[in-house]
Amino acid sequence: MPGEDRLVLFARRHAKRRHLVLVVSAAIVCGLVLGSSALAKPETVRVGNLVLTDDGGLSPSKLPRHRQAPVAAKLRARIGTSDGSHPPAVESVVADFDKTIRVNARGLPACRRSQLTARSSVDARRACRGAVVGSGSGEVAVAFPEQRPFTARGPIVLFNGGVRGKTTLLLIHAYVSVPAPSAVVARVELSRVNRGRYGLHTVARIPPIAGGAGSVTAFRLTIDRKFTHRGKRRSYLTASCPTGRYYAKGRVRFADGTALQITHALPCTPKD
Repeated sequence: MPGEDRLVLFARRHAKRRHLVLVVSAAIVCGLVLGSSALAKPETVRVGNLVLTDDGGLSPSKLPRHRQAPVAAKLRARIGTSDGSHPPAVESVVADFDKTIRVNARGLPACRRSQLTARSSVDARRACRGAVVGSGSGEVAVAFPEQRPFTARGPIVLFNGGVRGKTTLLLIHAYVSVPAPSAVVARVELSRVNRGRYGLHTVARIPPIAGGAGSVTAFRLTIDRKFTHRGKRRSYLTASCPTGRYYAKGRVRFADGTALQITHALPCTPKD
């Protein structure tokens, strides 16, 4: 893979874990790392038997050089295996993003986890309508012991969980129908840091689903929230483009011990 836009992949052997989880929060972070170039074309990467295809990006691609501007993130990804077997679940994701990409949730209504628990997507939206920052859908492959694997799909809604100091909490509500209709509420912590070119640190917290038998295989998400605070129009996501590139890196761990380390240098176009 050429030049600065590269994926560095490696696999490590660890003690195998049989529990599999729905990782909507991890999928979002992974999608932000993998699909964060505007108008990116689909890209497929492999490590061992694992196959991951991503497609998505930030829009618009033309951004101010010296000031922040509103952007939206469109995220799409699919996880599978080359032999068609049940894929391992993502276990955790830790990612860093360019200091030119920022999350702005101050002044945006916040939702509590307790308001989303045991609620359908419709009821969750009603409970925290003002805190919605994005939405989409997810697909989960479920493999119960001694049963034929099957696929389940359901809606995903993203909520602002509030701001505490330099950390913004993102709550991810997924409503799935296996083995019975149920809500899964995951969380992603987004923190401002000062690490050279990186300024946004994200950590996913991952809950189980279907008794540990489900593994996310696909998702489509859009994060695009505009709101008014103190008389000014604001955007949940903003970015600038001082150099013509922005950077992202992350580490994704799977339940079978496989680790995926990713680094991207992605183009943008300064417009002033």
